[in-house]
Amino acid sequence: MATHTAPPNGTAPTGATEAVLKQSDPIPEDAIPVKGLDFNDFKDRNISVAELVDNMSNMGFQATSVGRAAEIVNGMRSWRDPETGERTTVFLGYTSNLISSGLRETIRWLVQHRHVQAIVTTAGGVEEDFIKCLAPTYLGSFTAAGATLRKQGMNRIGNLFVPNSNYCAFEDWVMPLLDTMLEEQEAAKGTDDEFTWTPSKLIARLGMEINDERSVYYWAWKNDIPVFCPALTDGSLGDMLYFHTFKASPAHFRVDVVEDIRKINTIAVRAKRTGMIILGGGIVKHHIANANLMRNGAESAVYINTANEFDGSDAGARPDEAVSWGKIKTDGDSVKVYAEATVAFPLIVAASFARNG
Repeated sequence: MATHTAPPNGTAPTGATEAVLKQSDPIPEDAIPVKGLDFNDFKDRNISVAELVDNMSNMGFQATSVGRAAEIVNGMRSWRDPETGERTTVFLGYTSNLISSGLRETIRWLVQHRHVQAIVTTAGGVEEDFIKCLAPTYLGSFTAAGATLRKQGMNRIGNLFVPNSNYCAFEDWVMPLLDTMLEEQEAAKGTDDEFTWTPSKLIARLGMEINDERSVYYWAWKNDIPVFCPALTDGSLGDMLYFHTFKASPAHFRVDVVEDIRKINTIAVRAKRTGMIILGGGIVKHHIANANLMRNGAESAVYINTANEFDGSDAGARPDEAVSWGKIKTDGDSVKVYAEATVAFPLIVAASFARNG
């Protein structure tokens, strides 16, 4: 049986001191000390949002991720091909709730000023933009009772309320356009001009027809920025296309998704350098990442979402998982910001695309 000798009086047990006072390895020369924002540095003037984000970089936790995201986006902006001068091809993806929210105006600004070269979104991410041109979405409450809202004809998106009359107005606007587009499709049949609509062509046409500078897709059409929506039917647009099949029979509105997958993949393959900015997860995240697989990965990527990876979901996957698939290059710059996009993304845009100088 082992015996223990008590340490001399006034001396701590050797095992305890070795455990608590374990010597550290030498600190690497490039180690960065944690340092937060000192508002004393700005006592004589207002701090800018860009300066705020710069000073968040060494704070730790998600503040550091926000700062890192701004750095990566600025890298996308500043890069030039030494031979051709070509810039980074930026793919922007976002889910529909972000267009429903006031982040729509930030996205519209990016598209208006040609800061992105290709967009991927959901059906809701398309239709909610047009619906907002026809009637407002309102602030509401996360705790509003669903049964009561249903009786009132009010749809809830988080703490946003959308009157059902907005979707009726959308139907009144879009159905005649589908009639016209079907007529154009049928008239071109059997001629040299024969064509099929694709999600990106349809969105561009609706962007032209809305003719409203508040619209993301008006500016996408005007600036020739393709908008891809592989799940075009998964929303009110799908409802309208469904209803249109009864109205238009026997001719049917045809939408070719194969032409669009070729188009987005070709954009990625031909780009000298690519960057991914993805707000949310699901189909928009994977569609952009998979297009970049065709070129053995993007050089830079910024993810912003609140999902965790423990369930194996694509939304929760960190950038390193995309590296394993060849969707981000092994030496690429990437970060995942675990934050709600309406909080984090305006900060990042202010410290990158909207930054003076």
